[in-house]
Amino acid sequence: MTTAHTAADKAQILSEALPYIQRFYDKTIVIKYGGNAMTERHLMEAFARDVVLLKLVGMNPVIVHGGGPQIASLLQRIGKQSEFIQGMRVTDEETLDVVEMVLGGLVNQEIVALINKHGGRAVGLTGKDGKLIHAKKMLVRSKDKADELLDIGQVGEITHIDPEIIQLLDARDFIPVVAPLGSDSEGNAYNINADVAAGKIAGVLRAEKAIFMTNTPGVLDKQGQLLTGLTPLEVDALIADGTISGGMIPKVGYAVDAVNNGVKSAHIIDGRVEHALLLEILTHEGVGTLIRHA
Repeated sequence: MTTAHTAADKAQILSEALPYIQRFYDKTIVIKYGGNAMTERHLMEAFARDVVLLKLVGMNPVIVHGGGPQIASLLQRIGKQSEFIQGMRVTDEETLDVVEMVLGGLVNQEIVALINKHGGRAVGLTGKDGKLIHAKKMLVRSKDKADELLDIGQVGEITHIDPEIIQLLDARDFIPVVAPLGSDSEGNAYNINADVAAGKIAGVLRAEKAIFMTNTPGVLDKQGQLLTGLTPLEVDALIADGTISGGMIPKVGYAVDAVNNGVKSAHIIDGRVEHALLLEILTHEGVGTLIRHA
């Protein structure tokens, strides 16, 4: 039973969200969805409800999702070992079949179904649909031989984003859910890094926000305290002095690229926190690291 006290608290929370709802009304928010938020059921349900709420109060969420754990699991089931070079999955033809099946099918449709279950109107697509993501084969420079380029299979580098299909869906109040697959002019398919795809799509759409959901609280200082309100120059300095290191460097890099490509702000948030999206967008405190130009 709801008491008068808790009801008043809820009313206060809703009232405090009003200025954020007004500020971001009719704005595009691109969300990279991955990590624990995409594998733990209660977090998946919370994410879907958050996305539906954002749409209902007038924002335009666009979801770009990953699927690394699900791909690894299916590869293991068919007896194929996952191989990585500099953090990128080596993608031969057989692996690409699995990637397309998982990203474009299983994972994408599960997200669509969850959003629709909670009252949204989600539509699943891949970067190949409507020529959304144009790509070419990515060659990786060898760490051992600077002049040697390594072929890691059907892994793609984005050359161009055509956002028309997303804009059409937005205009009809659908929620686009994008699997990060791309293609070239010959129809060859490529596996695309989901963080890169989200940042590039956000830039082309001139999104208000690009939100990267991760398995960390955000950018931490050397004492383990959360840092927020960073500029790209401050991020560079934190990388230079070793505060940002390891796997956080590319994640922060994708966020900075989004801001440098026209997105007003980028956010690295903890997808392990229930309703992290609402906390980051509709409260003053937020739950992660915000990056924007000064």
